[in-house]
Amino acid sequence: MSLFDFFRRGYQPEAQTRPLPEPPAPRAEVTVGGETFTGMDDPRLLEYIRRGERDGGYYDRRGWRALRNMAVLRCVTLISESVGMLPLNLISSDDKKQIQTDNPAHRLFKYKPNDWQTPVEFKSLMQLRACLDGESFARIIWSGNRPIRMIPMDRGSTKPRLTATWQMEYDYTTPGGEQITLKARDVFHLRDLSLDGVRGISRVKLSREALELAEHAERAASRTFRTGVMAGGAIEVPKELSDNAYKRMKDSIADNYSGAENAGSWMLIEEGGTAKQFSATAVSAQQIETRNHQIEEVARMYGVPRPLLMMDDTSWGSGIEQLAIFFIQYGLAHWFVSWEQAAARSFIPDNQLGLLQYKFNEGALLRGTLNDQASFFSKALGAGGQAPWMSQNEVRELSDLPKSDDPQTDALRNPMTQKPKGTGDEPAQPA
Repeated sequence: MSLFDFFRRGYQPEAQTRPLPEPPAPRAEVTVGGETFTGMDDPRLLEYIRRGERDGGYYDRRGWRALRNMAVLRCVTLISESVGMLPLNLISSDDKKQIQTDNPAHRLFKYKPNDWQTPVEFKSLMQLRACLDGESFARIIWSGNRPIRMIPMDRGSTKPRLTATWQMEYDYTTPGGEQITLKARDVFHLRDLSLDGVRGISRVKLSREALELAEHAERAASRTFRTGVMAGGAIEVPKELSDNAYKRMKDSIADNYSGAENAGSWMLIEEGGTAKQFSATAVSAQQIETRNHQIEEVARMYGVPRPLLMMDDTSWGSGIEQLAIFFIQYGLAHWFVSWEQAAARSFIPDNQLGLLQYKFNEGALLRGTLNDQASFFSKALGAGGQAPWMSQNEVRELSDLPKSDDPQTDALRNPMTQKPKGTGDEPAQPA
């Protein structure tokens, strides 16, 4: 080895460092049915493909699966139609409780939410979606500081989120496929139960097992009526029938005893035959009990009394008024408050929060018969010697009658015992 080789060895270049591995490519997101999944191997996507469900919920692609349960259909329509038909008024918070008829935020809920829906249709739709999905959304269209329209947003198209500065924002996919971000001011958001205060939880999703059991019971009943033996009894003969006797008996059954109009009838037999009546089996009785129990589960899920689901095992009678009160207090009252406060969050500015409020008139659901109304109004006007708490014009307004021009009809007095002021017949005031 030469001297030059010795010096060359001392200046060998350092070993090359191992190159860092390239970061993995971002996983391609997949959007199906308005839901975004992290990739083709996302377990949520596999569940959605296998069962037509999102997040393990009780859904199909169009959201109609739960509505095929008649108890669910009755509950959600009862709640949504009750909320939809009641007026939601914007009133002042002072003693006058004056309705803000000229306020555009009042007119949206009272007269025209958009160009194709009536107020009852808009509120019923929003409430129905909240009952099924746990939340519903409507886009608010503003003209300056005036709200002019509320547009229902498609199911699954909106994702609410809370920013780092504790502000609500909504990632919205338009019908044309464009993704935009909306501020809280631009979205009316109605929530049901929530664990994070941001997204509502679907009661249908929480009750998935109970609803699936009800669906299986419904299918079992359908299969029984479609393929099960529905004969009412059997005819046993001690010996083989002749062809002629067999044909006459078969024709007799087909002509005189088949069809719904002959259900449960007995037939005349011959050739020494004996009839044995069929009775309901224990399996049939158990199936009926299971289906009734699932109706109870749905009623419990939405807080609707069983008689309002057309169950005939509870006496109606005079208790129907108490059932109506129970339904309003425990099935509807929290929805009224949710609507009132959601509307206030979207349409009442901070400087008017103590001056204006939204209010449902749930008393319209408890009007009862004309006799009940007459008894209530007479007491409200001061019948029985008690102090009146309503004026004549207030009673006329609740009865949808025009307001009287007489200024005395706005006073709190009993018109049967207290004469109008200025007639000279009013009782003397103590000194």
